[in-house]
Amino acid sequence: MRFRHRAAAGFAALLLPLAGLAGLASPAQAAGDSLSATATATYTKASDWGTGFEGRWTVKNTGTTALSSWTVEWDFPSGTSVTSAWDADVTSAGTHWTARNKSYNGTIAPGASLSFGFNGAGPGSPANCKLNGGSCDGTTVPGDAAPSAPGTPTASGITNTAAKLTWSAATDDKGVKNYDVLRDGAKVATVTTASYTDTGLTAGTDYSYTVQARDTADQTGPASGAVAVHTTGGTTPPTTGNKVRLGYFTEWGIYGRNYQVKNLVTSGSAAKITHINYAFGNVTNGQCAIGDSYADYDKAFTADQSVSGVADTWDQPLRGNFNQLRQLKAKYPNIKVLWSFGGWTWSGGFAQAAANPAAFAQSCHDLVEDPRWADVFDGIDIDWEYPNACGLSCDTSGAAAYRNLMAALRAKFGTGNLVTAATTADGTTGGKIDAADYAGAAAYVDWYNVMTYDFFGAWAAQGPTAPHSPLTSYSGIPTAGFTTADAMAKFRAKGVPASKLLIGIGFYGRGWTGVTQDAPGGTATGPAAGTYEQGIEDYKVLKTSCPATGTIAGTAYAKCGTDWWSYDTPATIATKMTWARNQGLGGAFFWEFSGDTAGGELVSAINSGLS
Repeated sequence: MRFRHRAAAGFAALLLPLAGLAGLASPAQAAGDSLSATATATYTKASDWGTGFEGRWTVKNTGTTALSSWTVEWDFPSGTSVTSAWDADVTSAGTHWTARNKSYNGTIAPGASLSFGFNGAGPGSPANCKLNGGSCDGTTVPGDAAPSAPGTPTASGITNTAAKLTWSAATDDKGVKNYDVLRDGAKVATVTTASYTDTGLTAGTDYSYTVQARDTADQTGPASGAVAVHTTGGTTPPTTGNKVRLGYFTEWGIYGRNYQVKNLVTSGSAAKITHINYAFGNVTNGQCAIGDSYADYDKAFTADQSVSGVADTWDQPLRGNFNQLRQLKAKYPNIKVLWSFGGWTWSGGFAQAAANPAAFAQSCHDLVEDPRWADVFDGIDIDWEYPNACGLSCDTSGAAAYRNLMAALRAKFGTGNLVTAATTADGTTGGKIDAADYAGAAAYVDWYNVMTYDFFGAWAAQGPTAPHSPLTSYSGIPTAGFTTADAMAKFRAKGVPASKLLIGIGFYGRGWTGVTQDAPGGTATGPAAGTYEQGIEDYKVLKTSCPATGTIAGTAYAKCGTDWWSYDTPATIATKMTWARNQGLGGAFFWEFSGDTAGGELVSAINSGLS
């Protein structure tokens, strides 16, 4: 059974949003970290191809002490922009740009230099350069150190719409000028005293506050610890029953698909779900690891992309999807978020993880509970494809490895966090469900996301055509046991409670081309064309490009021209949700949000069907 494919490595780097770097048309000097540290910044245009150009900065430490960090600011004239860049993190506000060092290139020893570059568009040159807050010509020098972190704020006077924050002062050798107050990672005020009353809040809502100091040289220090505030009053969040309604949000979907966390709000889907699986974290060297750090916690979202409607700043403690999920949870406090690790591409790392389950669980706990984003996540999801069986690669860890892994995760994460897993739906005799101790592992998980889709597809290029997510069997099905009903029956027969089984829905179709037969079972010449991958297409596209012409085994199919597709519609989802309720299943999940229509009609069908 095939499962989703992760975006190609490096795709994120190709789509950094105007993370450009630029400089002056001549050598410049700037102040460094201390009175004895100075630096020059030289800009050159490395190449020009008419419609664009490559620019390069070279920063050299000409002082006697090391630079521990650097920041370059400049102005571009209107019509000149940056299209891609490397070796720096950059934000822009109108025509003003600010570039900061990466984690790996902030330190410059005396006499040493480094370079970073960008691709740009437009005819203009940079102007008004600042380096580390001082003039690039070296005539001004900022303070020699950034201010310390203020004390963690305390909250008082909490009402339906306001909260008062107080904190102990930061220190700085040249004096603290003011403090930035950040609500859910976004700056809401700048004050000169160590207190602030935030107003205009929403009743019955959770917020998180931090504070950071700024010195007289405009250097910003580290953020304080966070304090959680829950405003009084409000109404009870709308209930969606006791059934789980879970959707996957993909970290790479913010790039080519341009599907942001904010789309969960604008589509109306956020009000109709209970859980989100954030996909994916990596599994490598026997440990849980970051999947895409830029998408996860570094990308700066503009005001129109942000859940809160406030643009990210370069100096806020947390950006990226994690901060957007934090803002989403502030608006919808009933939503729980799990960090999903593995997936089709990254499941190869589980074999090493299974060799030392306790060490793996410790690494996952340390990552999920990292203080920078611990409040974002309510647990962990494991997507191992497949334990003691073959997926992208073959695993020979043994039938007990899966149970041991889940037991270690539950022991580490405790009862206060969710521990869940995506599982095979191979209901054949001697198939993938039989290969691992799913029944034993069920004692340690809150539920299984049973991937009841991708049973059939155009990897069998000549067919026969078949629905990729059949609910039940039918005459002529290519493989007996490849149905939702068979998978659920096998899990239950092994002792997995029905309440711990979630039915899976794919928000996409799978299709063939070169098909002459309308009904399932026809021959084909290969996969049908898809927007991102051959043989697969989002529901939101298929709904109009190839409308359903029939149903079989609880799933719709469509033939348009010589293309043949199968996919779920609101009507077939309603049928599947009724079946799930009648079977006593714990709810439903789907892969993934961006395949739905702008109005979230498939999410609505799941929600209504489980009510």
